[in-house]
Amino acid sequence: MPWTDEELVARSIRGDNESFNELILRWERPIYALAYRTIGREEDARDVCQETFLRAFRALPRFRGQAKFSSWLYRIALNLCRDFVRRERRRPVVQPSDDVDLVELAAAAEPSESIEDLVARRDLTHAVERAMALLPEEQRTAIILKEYHELTFQEIADLVGCPLSTVKTRLYQGLSVLRRELARAGATNPFG
Repeated sequence: MPWTDEELVARSIRGDNESFNELILRWERPIYALAYRTIGREEDARDVCQETFLRAFRALPRFRGQAKFSSWLYRIALNLCRDFVRRERRRPVVQPSDDVDLVELAAAAEPSESIEDLVARRDLTHAVERAMALLPEEQRTAIILKEYHELTFQEIADLVGCPLSTVKTRLYQGLSVLRRELARAGATNPFG
């Protein structure tokens, strides 16, 4: 039976480095995904992900368990992403890599997915990325955490340090802009 995050944290604090490695394995993909969706560049997202775990490891003895470990980790990552965006003064727009090859993507896709489906999905992804770039940071963050990371409204409110009603408003307003922009672009709305 796998250890819970809290058990792994307690073991890590007592000096069991393998327990912290298990936490990294468990949370690396979600933290990287958050950083990538916020910053938009693979290399920078990897750097933020690595820095998140480094800071978490250093601060682990001060972790008191008042929030879930995952919420604490998301907060560290979000703060690093905000600092990065401010420091670099970049708009957090996901740009496709120049080295992305449709043939490779098709090979990695499920066998039932045709090239046409793959291209349509890629076009939709680009439309969503362009629409997300139009949103203020607070709305974009709320959407990323709710729609991509499936956090609850309360978890998001706790994470970003604002009232529950503010999170709901940010999400509603952000999704309204996304729907309008996707309709304007003629794209299907993946957010319902």
